[in-house]
Parts: sequence; C-alpha cells; structure tokens
Amino acid sequence: MNRTLLIARREYVAYAKTVGFWLSLLALPLFALLGGGIPLLIRSAEPVKAVAVIEQGPGASGLAAVVRAALKEDLDRQSERVREAGGNGQMGARGRAVASFSAPRIRLVDAPSAIADSTGDARDAAIRRALDKETPKGQRLDAVVFLSRADGKPSAQVWTARANEGDVAGFIRNALRDARRAELLEAAGVDAAVAEEIQTFRPEVKGFSPNAASGGEVSVRDWIPSVTGLVAGFVLWSLVITGASILLNSVMEEKSNKILEVLLSSASATEILTGKVLGVAMLTLTVMAVWGGIGAFGLLSTAPEMAATIGQALLDDGMIFYFIAYMIGGYLMYAVLFAAIGAFCETPRDAQTLMGPIMMILVVPILVMQMALTSPDAPVVRILSWIPLFTPFLMSARAPSDPPFIEVVLTLVGMFVTAAVMVWIAGRAFRAGALSDVKLSWKSFGRAVTGR
Repeated sequence: MNRTLLIARREYVAYAKTVGFWLSLLALPLFALLGGGIPLLIRSAEPVKAVAVIEQGPGASGLAAVVRAALKEDLDRQSERVREAGGNGQMGARGRAVASFSAPRIRLVDAPSAIADSTGDARDAAIRRALDKETPKGQRLDAVVFLSRADGKPSAQVWTARANEGDVAGFIRNALRDARRAELLEAAGVDAAVAEEIQTFRPEVKGFSPNAASGGEVSVRDWIPSVTGLVAGFVLWSLVITGASILLNSVMEEKSNKILEVLLSSASATEILTGKVLGVAMLTLTVMAVWGGIGAFGLLSTAPEMAATIGQALLDDGMIFYFIAYMIGGYLMYAVLFAAIGAFCETPRDAQTLMGPIMMILVVPILVMQMALTSPDAPVVRILSWIPLFTPFLMSARAPSDPPFIEVVLTLVGMFVTAAVMVWIAGRAFRAGALSDVKLSWKSFGRAVTGR
C-alpha cells in the first residue's frame, strides 16, 4: 500500500508542479469567458455607420421618413430595455451593458450633393469616392441607400464600403417590410392604431406544469437543473478524457525511457497501475476543484440567486451524488484502458491503432447529451445510457429529469461491473505490455489479456 501511495504521489507531483499543467487548467475557464465576452466586446467596439438615404423618383416619396422612423423606434426600444435593466437590481450595470450592445449601429446623414444631384457614371464615381477608405473621415460614408418602388412595392439599392456588410441591408429590408405591411393594412381600410398594434403585438405566453418548482408556472428555476445536468455531463466527459490522456502519455513516456522497468523492480505491476490511476485521479480532482471554484466565484459575484438555485439543484435533488458516482465509474473504465494501451506504446504513433476507435466511440455521448436537455426520455437517449461506456455522461445529463430509480441503480451496477472487468483486463494487459517490447496491435493486446 505504501508503494502504491508513493507512486500516486509521484504521478501527481510530476504534473502538478509544471507550469504547463496550470496553464492548461486555466485555459478552459478563460476560453469560456472569452467565448461569451468577445462577441459583446466586438459589438460594442463596432463603429456607428454613417448611412445616407436617397429617394429615387416621386414614387419613393416618404420612404426615407419610414427608415428614419424605424431607426428612432429601434433606439427608443433599446433605451427602454436599458432603463429596465438598470431598474433590475440583479442585472445592474452588467444588464445595462449587455442590453446596450444590441442597439442599432447606424446613424443617418445627409447625402452629399455629388451623389444626390447626379446620375449615371458621375453618381457611381461619387459613391465610390464617398465609400473609399482613403477619403477623409468627415466626408466618408459607410453606406449609401437608394430607395425606390418596383411595381408599387418599396425596394432599395444598398452600396456599402465593405462587400460583406449586412447590417445596413438587413435594417433597410426590415424597415421597408414594415412600411409595406402598413400600406396594405391602410389600403384594406384598417385603422392606423389597429395596424400599429398588428405590427408591434407580441403575445405574452407563460408555461405551466404540475412538476414546476412553484407547482404551476414554469420559471428559470425549472430549467437550471436540466442545464446543470447537461453541463455536468460535458464537464465529466472533459475530466475523464483529460485524466485518461494524461495517464496514457505518462505510461507511454516512462516505458520509452525505461523508467517503467525500474519501477517494476521495486513494485508490482498492480501497485504501479493502481498508483498511477490514483495519482491522475488526484490531478483530475484538482482540475475539478479549480474549475468549480472559478465557476462558483463567478456566479456568486454576478448572479447570487442563480448560484443558490444551482447549489440547491446539486444538493437537494441529489445531482452531486450522481455526478460523483458516475465520475468514479467513468474515470476508472477509461483510465485503466488508456493505461493498458500506454504500456504497449513508446511513441504517440504506436497508440493511434487503438485510440482512433476509442475516440470515435467517445464522440457519441457528446452528440446525444444535447438531446437529453429537452428529451431526456427519448428512446435513443435511454437505450444509449444503458451502454456502460456511455452511462457516466448520459446519466449525468438525464439525472435532473428524475429517471426511474431502477434505471439509476441498474446503470450504476452495469457501469461498475464493466469497470471491474476492465480493471482486470487492463491489469493483465498492463503487466504484459510493461514487460515486453511487442508493438501495439489488436492481436498483441488480445494475447496479453488472454495470457497466451
């Protein structure tokens, strides 16, 4: 037992004291933060586009006013959202900032006379000069819009400085669509106030369920457990793969450097395998503790009510116990399997023979877990959750939907029985691989397991 713990401690310290381990440990939270924050930063940093609107022909009269009215309505609606966010104590400055990012990044300006009063090639040349990035900023435009009517219907030509610019065209399209709708309603004799309500009406729809936390109306509280279960499944998948990969690389490196042979002279193969699995498990727990601490701190700082709800779902609904049980079983299955593969390898290329099929199998729960959020009892989700290799991830995602207790018990039993069988198989393969120079193949792996 002492030798096993010494090997586990050595395995843990060998990685925990490296700078690369801590950098990779912090990479996921950092990328998650950047993934959510960068789009908002990009949106907020995007300059307001100067857009000139020109009516072409008497039939287009009034269309420019429609565009101006649509822009003013968007700005007023945005101001209202910002005020509502400011009045909500839970959102505060964060809510106001997020709400303000969706404001239209457009301002309407007067069209230069060289464009408004000219036609043909002269007008096109003036447009190109106005849109050219070399033009002085005070004279430069980001877009020029020509409004007209085709067969009595509003239409537009949008010139933009960037060929892939879509915001201005989208805004103009929506404004003209609403204008056409109002024209048709007015032509049909619909009162102006009624026409306005038709265009702006958004029904308030509330969901109710006897299984809701309040016993009636469905709220965010009822969605948090399901989302938490899905996140737990993804986190568990990431932790298991990370730990198993570390174990594979560790065993493979030590075999190529002949360190494994030195260890076998003072400890048994079982003690070495157990110590390595335990040491990498401590690394995995360290990763989970750091990620959990960062997530908890972030939620408590920005959304304490949501943090309390998530904590209640994890503790009161028993999800934390599901997560721990499935994490142990899932890690044990894959860790011993990867360690056994590593015992036959001296280079990463040697491991590709068996790693490819294993990684293809591990893609399946990633694809199915998303279905578990809305359809946790779908036949494909339930059937796959009974397969031990998929059980840890899919059952973690299904846990918030309160699956039948018999399913929970039997899937746990099946997972741990499979883990025990894999420990036995991996132990034999690890012992044979560590003591031989046979290259990894399905045939050599099978002989190691059967002892032939």
